[in-house]
Amino acid sequence: MGAFEAKNRLSELLNLVAGGQEVVITRRGKVAARLVGPENGDERAGENWVEQARRIRAKTKQDRKGIRELIELGRRF
Repeated sequence: MGAFEAKNRLSELLNLVAGGQEVVITRRGKVAARLVGPENGDERAGENWVEQARRIRAKTKQDRKGIRELIELGRRF
C-alpha cells in the first residue's frame, strides 16, 4: 500500500494490525515501513539481534586473551 493511501486509512490499518496482520507501506514502489503488532515486532527484533550477533561472532577472532582484553577495556569506561 502506498504511503498516501496508508495515511488516509491509518485507523483501518491499525485495526488490521491489532487483528494480527502485517501491513507493508511503500514509497515510490519500495518498501518504506511495516506495521506489525507489538508481539510480532518484539519477536522479530529478537531474531534480528541474534542474526547480527552471529555475523559479528563469525568475523571476530575468539581466544581467551582477546576476550580478557575486551573485558578489561569495558571496565575502564
